Amino acid sequence: MSTEQARPAPDERRWKALGVCLAAGFISLLDTSIVNVALPSLERGLGASEAVQSWVVSGYALTFGLALVPAGRLGDMRGRRQAFLIGLALFTVASLACGLAASPTWLVFFRLIQGTAAGLVAPQTSGLIQQMFHGSERAKAFGVLGTVIGVSTAAGPLVGGLLIDAAGTDDGWRWVFFVNLPIGVAAFAAGLRLLPRLPAPGKHEEFDLFGVLLLGSGVLALMLPLVQEQQWTGREKWALLPVALVLLGAFWVWEKRQGTLGRAPLVDLALFSLRSFTLGALISLTYFAGFTTVFFLYALYLQNGLGYSALASGLTVLPFAVASAIGAALGGRLVLRFGRRLVVIGLAGVAVGLLGVVAAVQLVPGPNLGWASALPLLVGGIGSGMTVSPNTTLTLTRVPVNRAGAAGGVLQTGQRVGSAAGIAVVGSVYFAHLANHGRAETAMQLGLLSSVGIILVALALAVADLRERQVRPERERAGETAGPGWEEDGLEEGVRPRS
Repeated sequence: MSTEQARPAPDERRWKALGVCLAAGFISLLDTSIVNVALPSLERGLGASEAVQSWVVSGYALTFGLALVPAGRLGDMRGRRQAFLIGLALFTVASLACGLAASPTWLVFFRLIQGTAAGLVAPQTSGLIQQMFHGSERAKAFGVLGTVIGVSTAAGPLVGGLLIDAAGTDDGWRWVFFVNLPIGVAAFAAGLRLLPRLPAPGKHEEFDLFGVLLLGSGVLALMLPLVQEQQWTGREKWALLPVALVLLGAFWVWEKRQGTLGRAPLVDLALFSLRSFTLGALISLTYFAGFTTVFFLYALYLQNGLGYSALASGLTVLPFAVASAIGAALGGRLVLRFGRRLVVIGLAGVAVGLLGVVAAVQLVPGPNLGWASALPLLVGGIGSGMTVSPNTTLTLTRVPVNRAGAAGGVLQTGQRVGSAAGIAVVGSVYFAHLANHGRAETAMQLGLLSSVGIILVALALAVADLRERQVRPERERAGETAGPGWEEDGLEEGVRPRS
């Protein structure tokens, strides 16, 4: 029986169910950037110190990253619908608690819970897409997901600025969290009705608790000095990095042992024998290290260097957000035809757009910078949309459905680690020049050039992969395999699916 014949008939409500997933993904990713513009409001309205403000931002990223892989595996084993709904409910309640927080300590506590809940939701989205869609439809679904990733990250400062402008500085920070409530409640109600109730293929497997402990400790040791780079002075914090390498190495050995003994690992290491997955994950990690730092730097420079309000600062990134949505939609349609070439074009577009912003800072350093940088941000946004969406599709396309949650967790953990590392590196360049020379324009340019350098590394990876595919087409036509049950799901890179 062919793969197509063996598949169940597609659920007629799958596109509506995708909308539920995207709504939840939107608010969870929005919260990675929306809080940045609310920090002055937090300081004034709640009396939050710099340390508290740091943990409100970095604590969310930290627990988000820690939860992704275990949550993805849990969804693979126990059912993605249940894991998604539990995570969404917890995220919505935690958002309410953050908005009602009476003290900085309680705000940080609820923010950590909110990040954990976001980490529970995120891998279920990619897993459900793998489960509900196939072939060209899957590419389109990941294209829409790429739109949401780009728009939510870029729109965070704008939405935050609008809310603070409407609610006032004292209480505006609360509405940054309250805005999640109507979306969360509506998505949960719709999810109960629309999300598929398909059985979890791995539900009889044991959950690898020791693997969770090793991976969680390793990721914590890796991310903690990165997310606290500005707050923890001194070099002692970097001693955690070799500890992270030891823990992650022990995790790798443990997972190999689990596979040898026939037990269910937390992360099936056969994923990394899929060249498309390994390379796509590396490109994603590197790209997010360069991509997310742009908004971090831009908000700092516009508000602290040029005196922009939170709303005006958010409006300046609107061209990037809109263009990112357009680029992701194009990427979802064109990935079947162009494959990795589309990622190469997208990364090149992002690099060109950011270099245009560097030129704008040099040529128009005053309050008109927002207008001068609109066109470069538009170019960069289209490139970003044509990078994230196709790369996600190409990275996950050969992953079996019963490992889709764990694979999505690994991919998104790389994105979170990349974002933290990028902000640490580029932030250090920006703040070091600002402290030593006091020129905000030059500090901004050096920071952006550092981001471009990181993105060029991702571009080099994509180009190297593209060249190897052109040199060895026979291997590509034969397909990649990673053991029994691992097969291509009707989507090849750079060709149309066979009829």
